[in-house]
Amino acid sequence: MSMTERLDARAERSALIEESILPIRAAQRPIGALGYAWIWVGIAVIIATYSLGATGIQGGFGLGTVALTILLANLAIGAFMLLTADIGTEHGISFAVYLRAPFGIHGTHLPAVSRGVVAAMWFGIQTYLGALALNGIGEYFLGFSNWFLWYAAFAAVQVANTMLGIRSVERLAALAAPAIIAISVWMYFTLEGIAETKGLNIWTFRAEGQASLIVLFIANMSFWSTMAIDIPNLTRFVHTRTGTRSFLERNRSIFLAQLVALPATQAMIAGIGAISFIATGNWNPVEVIQGDAQGLALLALLVLVVLAQWSTNNSANLIPAALTFVNLAPRVISYRGGVALAGVVGTLCFPWQILDNLFMFLGYYGAFLSAIGGIMVADYHAIRRRRVNVPALFDLHGQYRYLSGVNPAGMVAWLLAGGIAAWWSAYAFVIGFPLGFLLYLFLMRTWVLPQYRQEELADRTGDDFLAASVGMDWVHVAGGRFVRKPCGAA
Repeated sequence: MSMTERLDARAERSALIEESILPIRAAQRPIGALGYAWIWVGIAVIIATYSLGATGIQGGFGLGTVALTILLANLAIGAFMLLTADIGTEHGISFAVYLRAPFGIHGTHLPAVSRGVVAAMWFGIQTYLGALALNGIGEYFLGFSNWFLWYAAFAAVQVANTMLGIRSVERLAALAAPAIIAISVWMYFTLEGIAETKGLNIWTFRAEGQASLIVLFIANMSFWSTMAIDIPNLTRFVHTRTGTRSFLERNRSIFLAQLVALPATQAMIAGIGAISFIATGNWNPVEVIQGDAQGLALLALLVLVVLAQWSTNNSANLIPAALTFVNLAPRVISYRGGVALAGVVGTLCFPWQILDNLFMFLGYYGAFLSAIGGIMVADYHAIRRRRVNVPALFDLHGQYRYLSGVNPAGMVAWLLAGGIAAWWSAYAFVIGFPLGFLLYLFLMRTWVLPQYRQEELADRTGDDFLAASVGMDWVHVAGGRFVRKPCGAA
């Protein structure tokens, strides 16, 4: 490809094409296994996680049982994430672009934007919590208090950092994750000391409640339904071993994050919330320690809050929201514009109000997003067997046009499975995911496949629609045209 062609390919924008949502070539994926694990340590530290641990303690279970339940729940959701993560490692495409396959080139927008708006809302929530911590620092050291001013400044810094791209996000994670771990260990010993002064043993303490470990397990899985579906947004940037059909070999750079960093960090953070509740009756250790901390101790505590919100927002909220907004209108929204829009949307959702009804919010959106996860896995693994006609994802008149740009099987399966899961929101993930999977599979095989063009399904054992596993990249050359080139080729 000539220099002119490369410049044309980068500059070209259409109804389906913008540079940030084009496939990422294997040689352009900068994040290694450790860097990706650091990103997930940062993602996993969410203030709301503290309350999950406290909920288990309130239910009458011991600290060890609660921590183990949350560890196992996150191992389970980590395994689900591996199924959708392969979309990024194999084809280098984002979540919203892939949804053009099961939902259609226009049908993608409703489910994708629903995830994007939720991500933006979480950005607002996390930024608000970080702003409160910054306000605490300003109040203690400067005698200045104005949380909304801190909110605006913190939001602007995060948006600017995310605009710089995935390498900037990785660098922040590499700095933030070790600091988060160190401060969390300090919080553990501080809270244990508070409990001991009251004659309480954190490991033998039992509350009066009678809850269900199954509900706690499922709630923790639903907590991560968002990242379970849009994880290709991150894995498309992770080092991938090409030329191997082995799922384990191809995805080995993501196992440390999904099966170690996420479960271990979540169990640790939930455990600290549990200890905080045992020691004081308050699940939020930040509030507990902030009440007595002074000087460097207070500063360390509030730095934890800021780093936790920042590292989560970059990779788990701003990037997913930005890419769904770009996918919605590639002609007018660039990646940087999408990041800025996510910041605006997250603020206009009044996140300080959402916090008052956080768990109702988590349950209902988790229901519909878990159904999307089931549909994605059914489409990618069961229907297409990983063979995706990537060029057609960027073709207005191609294979994924279906019925005026909408795949009826995807929309019907999503609305039915999501609605049923929302009705029993406490069990949202274990209802929405399998039901979405089964309904989509049934509707595709009995209704859609016999009627609409699905060319690559004619031979699901060939290599023409595979990428990394056969040592190939999808490359956009210009004019909406794509070619497959050997990984590493110019």
